[in-house]
Amino acid sequence: MSKITYDFIVIGAGLSGLSCALKLQESGQQVLVLEKSDGPGGRVRTDEVDGYLLDRGFQVYLDAYPTAGELFDLKALDLRKFEPGALVFSDQKLHRVMDVFRRPRHLFTSAFAPVGNLFDKALVARLRAHVAKLTCEEIAQGDDLTTADFLRRYGFSERMIDGFFRCFYGGIFLERELRTSSQMFEFTFKMFSRGSATLPANGMGEFSRQLAERLGEDHIRYHAQVTDLCEHDIRLSTGEVLTAKKIIIATPPDVTQRLLPALKLPKTSWRSVTNLYFSADQSPLKEAILALNGEREGLTNNVAVLTDVSPNYAPKGKALISVSLLGLPEEEDLPAQVIKELVAWFGPEVIDWRHLRTDRIPRALPEQKPGPTPLPEPSLPYFLCGDYQVSASIEGAIISGQQAAQKALAQG
Repeated sequence: MSKITYDFIVIGAGLSGLSCALKLQESGQQVLVLEKSDGPGGRVRTDEVDGYLLDRGFQVYLDAYPTAGELFDLKALDLRKFEPGALVFSDQKLHRVMDVFRRPRHLFTSAFAPVGNLFDKALVARLRAHVAKLTCEEIAQGDDLTTADFLRRYGFSERMIDGFFRCFYGGIFLERELRTSSQMFEFTFKMFSRGSATLPANGMGEFSRQLAERLGEDHIRYHAQVTDLCEHDIRLSTGEVLTAKKIIIATPPDVTQRLLPALKLPKTSWRSVTNLYFSADQSPLKEAILALNGEREGLTNNVAVLTDVSPNYAPKGKALISVSLLGLPEEEDLPAQVIKELVAWFGPEVIDWRHLRTDRIPRALPEQKPGPTPLPEPSLPYFLCGDYQVSASIEGAIISGQQAAQKALAQG
């Protein structure tokens, strides 16, 4: 029997690979996606554990993302919004700092919260107006510094940088040094100004599930680990060989390098995060808002009560609390250490929280430092995509996947 030759095979069913495959399929191509794990999504997945929905690390979706917003059926995802602002733990107390353009009733409390000074808060308004005038393309073509240098050049005080930006963007960039590209900072600041941080009602994994369902189960093979490539042939760990006219590699850079050893990709550094889930009888926040660590000390970077955003995250009558720690701390009995720390934030009720799971994620986000990182392009029949190619975000993953599809279609 002659074996099937696919028009395209996509290796990797993360958001980038799925978005690439969908664009190819919509162009009338015969597409197969190979995924080594048991489901779609890569780093964007949700597990159901005893009635709780546990995302693999705390993540949010910014509903102002332009490209991702066109791809996803956001209405079907039933996005639930966080409040535009945060509670910042400083001087042994939680202080409210809100986007007063959308929550003007909090103008006084936000203005006089001991996070930065009045001049800093006026600068936030100025920065908001500045990025609102810029297109995403203009941001990408502008100066690129570290975020810390950008904020200092803009005039923010060290107190504001330390007490707000390091903790708030620490949860986004997964690093508090603010070494991330200022272009990425300006882009995300623009997205926060235009929209909201959200969660799908049934977990972040719904993004991946929606794309996989649109592609169709006959076009994705799970538990399909690729061991090597030879021109148009793909060998699986089972010994099976598949053939495609063109091959899209939508895997992390180190896996891509292993499959294409002659390519010489620059080594990718990764940001890591540790996420702990706790169950409680009631929410310590009682509103859909992030709580941030505005101190220089402590393990915790941010706390979110996911059931305050969407009750579907836990069984009825229970609260699901997500606690994010940057890096991979080695402390013994980490849940007990976190509980002890958060008593100062929320009071003795924290002692009764029940630990559900700890996720240690060494490769949560690829590093994104200032300046361009030239990436080599493979020769035909291979094409690459992944968030490391564009930006470390859901938007970046989607853009990269669609760009790879366009490039592959354009080359005959």
